[in-house]
Amino acid sequence: MGYKTILAVLDSTKSARQISDFSIALAEQFGSHVIGLHSEAVAAMPLIAPMEIPDPVAVQAMQDMAHEETRTIGQVFEEAGRREGVSTEWRSFLSSSGYGQAFTDSTRSVDLIVAAQGEQGAASENRSELETVLYESGRPVLLVPYIFKEPKPIKRVLIAWNGSREAARATFDALPFLKQATSVEIFSVVDSEAADASKALPGGEIAAALARHGVNVTVVTKELAELRASAHIENRLSDESIDLLVMGAYSHKRWWEVLFGGVTRTVLDSMTALTLLSR
Repeated sequence: MGYKTILAVLDSTKSARQISDFSIALAEQFGSHVIGLHSEAVAAMPLIAPMEIPDPVAVQAMQDMAHEETRTIGQVFEEAGRREGVSTEWRSFLSSSGYGQAFTDSTRSVDLIVAAQGEQGAASENRSELETVLYESGRPVLLVPYIFKEPKPIKRVLIAWNGSREAARATFDALPFLKQATSVEIFSVVDSEAADASKALPGGEIAAALARHGVNVTVVTKELAELRASAHIENRLSDESIDLLVMGAYSHKRWWEVLFGGVTRTVLDSMTALTLLSR
């Protein structure tokens, strides 16, 4: 079992090389075909004041810039594939309305989507729309922190577990990574004072299921106490030198607003590990 078709979302020249390199590295690991995907927006029509006359010169200049960006991103991706001898495919779409149906269709026919972490503390309209498309794709999304410059092996994995449908989906979507990891931790933040608190060990059943797949798994719980759940997760990522965080994406179009049963955007804004999200 592995990720045989990987989609690299190349939305900007700033992250094109990083996402290309990470996607190609995963393709080498799993024997995958990689699709490089870019959506080029049709330039809006600038108007000349005071009569609001369309300015075709400005429109052409803006479109030329967009074409050049697409060409540059395509070159970066294709060169990375040739360099490593990986099977690749380049797709670029011209769209006047965001990312368009062709872009969305591409996201729904792959095993794994690889995309860059958004700018910290910012959510441009374009980025927000991209994340909405990825969120609605129905496929697992691997986010790469902008601080990561080159791929490294995924040896230590942490699963943020709260027993939800989304967490279960993310866990099994991550199974190819889990089976190759040296250690996998089921991590739960519990509130022992909650009225519905269970005395059973959180994560015990999912750990047993993963163990049957040959996953080297342990279960760890932390008391909610005075720390937020996001702070517990961040501390654990740092203390255990985690390479991959696996968590459910919850029923809201902005991942960072409602995560892990109330964890805020803090987790994704301060990413120190690759993060796999599923809904």
